[in-house]
Amino acid sequence: MSIGGSDLDRAIAQLRACRPIPENQVRELCYKARELLIEEGNVVGVDAPVTICGDIHGQFHDLMELFRVGGDVPDTNYLFMGDFVDRGFYSLESFLLLLCLKVRYPDRITLIRGNHESRQITTVYGFYDECLRKYGSANVWRYCCEVFDYLALGALVTGAATSLTPTDGPIAESIQSMDIPDADCDIEIETLNANGEIMYRYARNSDSHSTAASQTNSNPASSSPLGPTPSNTGPAGTGATSSSNGSSKNETGAVLCVHGGLSPLIDSIDKIRLLDRKQEVPHEGAMCDLLWSDPDEIDGWGLSPRGAGFLFGADIVKHFNHRNDLSLIARAHQLVMEGFKEMFESTIVTVWSAPNYCYRCGNVAAILELGEDGSNAGFVPRSNGERGGGGGGTTASGGGAGGNGRGWVLGSNVGPNGAAIGENRRLSSVLGDGMGRPRDGPGRRYRVFEAAPQDSRGMPAKKPVAEYFL
Repeated sequence: MSIGGSDLDRAIAQLRACRPIPENQVRELCYKARELLIEEGNVVGVDAPVTICGDIHGQFHDLMELFRVGGDVPDTNYLFMGDFVDRGFYSLESFLLLLCLKVRYPDRITLIRGNHESRQITTVYGFYDECLRKYGSANVWRYCCEVFDYLALGALVTGAATSLTPTDGPIAESIQSMDIPDADCDIEIETLNANGEIMYRYARNSDSHSTAASQTNSNPASSSPLGPTPSNTGPAGTGATSSSNGSSKNETGAVLCVHGGLSPLIDSIDKIRLLDRKQEVPHEGAMCDLLWSDPDEIDGWGLSPRGAGFLFGADIVKHFNHRNDLSLIARAHQLVMEGFKEMFESTIVTVWSAPNYCYRCGNVAAILELGEDGSNAGFVPRSNGERGGGGGGTTASGGGAGGNGRGWVLGSNVGPNGAAIGENRRLSSVLGDGMGRPRDGPGRRYRVFEAAPQDSRGMPAKKPVAEYFL
């Protein structure tokens, strides 16, 4: 049968109920999806506004919570940065639902490839076994793997607004109104909890944040602690800079989204466009690096402990952003206990969208919303004199977000497991070394959410493979 129109709507409704669709419909769906995806380039162009999501890993009920928090398709324009499958109990339902939505609303959802969208990885970490268990053969797994080969390697978001329109919502409990910048400030970052309550705002060029807080960076979820990075980088190897803070990024730039990170073989986005992506993920090379690499507190490039891809430092990110007119790189791939983490003076951000990863890690999840520039003509450049001043309602006595680190932890000082969260798990651990420095990124709204309530979940068929985190 041909899947389309009312058949597609019925398939979406069935998958939303967490029930697999028949094998013949999966075959037709994957064929339709390949027809769509083959028309997309290696780097998909996406217009703001858009909501950017990280790893899902088969956690279907948490995907439903993500749609509840961020809005449903097609009302919200989504960009998912890969790793739809493995680890979780419902990889099939999660990936097939996203694929159905892609076929039904092709201009409202963008899917790019993660390192788990691979034949080799899915045979080890759960997706292959799940397909075999639910359909009695490997046919559905093969259909999905063929789709994996057609997924884009990245996306380029243009038209993002410089500033946010502040949310007209309540302030989360335990957050004092004096900690929130005034609505007429030039708001760069806003963090909301799952109920839409304001947890934190950061006004652009907020110099009153305490430097002590910015140095408290120990994050148990990151691959390495954050430390100070050089601010006056400009193009690598030069001292040239257009502002007193160094040209860490291009103020007129777009936002590049990839699953993992950068590659020593790729110094321009055009080189990503030239790759042959319609293949199994190679063990090495540029395509492998884009899906496997991680940022780290090093200079230049380093060997990755994952055994694939590379580690790359702030100098690599700033040079790449400068050369390619980027204001920000958004990526996923790494578990972040706070749901998101900005690094290298907010030139790169990790977004993680699988709460309580593997049903045991206790982390929260996040999605990143980029608003639309009024002219829809790209990122608006700003001079130093036009930046908004002040932030967090801070005073010399240390009140406000910079003084006490309040604001982002789901509206309270209690973590997802009920344990008190210290200063190092708050503001500095998600904004990293960019606190207290003039910044020029797009306006960013993070929505942070916890795992779906236990009573909304069915009994899983089996435990996922554990111990090794990719």
